[in-house]
Amino acid sequence: MKLTRFCASLVVAASMLAPIGPMLTSAEAASKIVAVVNGRPITSYELQQRSKLITLTTRAPSSVAKRKAKDELIDEALKLEEAKRVGVSISDSKVDDAFATIAQRVKLSPSQFKQALSQSGVNPRTLKNRLRAEISWSEVVMQRFRATVRINESDVIAALQGKESKDDSGDTSVEYDLQRIIFVVPKNSSKSFKNKRVAEMKKLRARFTSCEEGTRIASGLNEVVVRPIGKRLETDLPAAFVQKLNKISIGRVTAPTPVDSGFEMIALCGKETIDSDATARSTIEGELRNKKGQQLSRRYLRDLRSNAVIEQR
Repeated sequence: MKLTRFCASLVVAASMLAPIGPMLTSAEAASKIVAVVNGRPITSYELQQRSKLITLTTRAPSSVAKRKAKDELIDEALKLEEAKRVGVSISDSKVDDAFATIAQRVKLSPSQFKQALSQSGVNPRTLKNRLRAEISWSEVVMQRFRATVRINESDVIAALQGKESKDDSGDTSVEYDLQRIIFVVPKNSSKSFKNKRVAEMKKLRARFTSCEEGTRIASGLNEVVVRPIGKRLETDLPAAFVQKLNKISIGRVTAPTPVDSGFEMIALCGKETIDSDATARSTIEGELRNKKGQQLSRRYLRDLRSNAVIEQR
């Protein structure tokens, strides 16, 4: 579910990026259909671009990259179709945050990273499409299996005992307690209605000085949804989002961000520095949960594939 492994491969890929390269032209975008997944076409341009991205990040031979690219694009078509079916929609801002996090890990700004990809013949939109599909799928799997993925304390203890003894480095991590506040704005709403919602958000932000009182006020507003996110370690959050959280104090909310359902603000209800032992425990719990989630995810996707109509050309 996490982007860590993918980010690591891009660190290697960044060193391979050529300083000069051809820009994409409209002629390169001309393509034919190479596969159809439940009526959704996959084009040769998409296949070419994904192959280049895979070659760039894994150094795979072109024949292997092309085969893997086709499988990825078919899977992603199924993932996005299922996300739409269950009502999961990822905002552009979340995709941009994920893109910015990868850029930061290869020590580039988002604009520099875009340029580097383009210089290597990869349209940045190709990576963003991949990120959107993975983030969407992560939300789908979380919604479906949240109640069934349980981690036993005995499993955590066993995993901790299997690790090397804790050193005395004094490593720490920051844990955030978060809540999501969504101002619903229906599609095709009038400009006056949107302006009214913006005014309501500004008013709430000014009055929001504690999560207890602020969420109570928000819950009483029309077409406003308050949802707990819970506690999250900084290492589990996009770096760009952590920067936003660090700019506000406890009991306040972030600036509104556009989402498909309207606008969302994130309330910072708590912030705690925890020691390396707690961090290790949280990390192991996350790894165990992620392992179980991946198993369920693969089974879920396998079922979608078996029921899909896939035509390859």
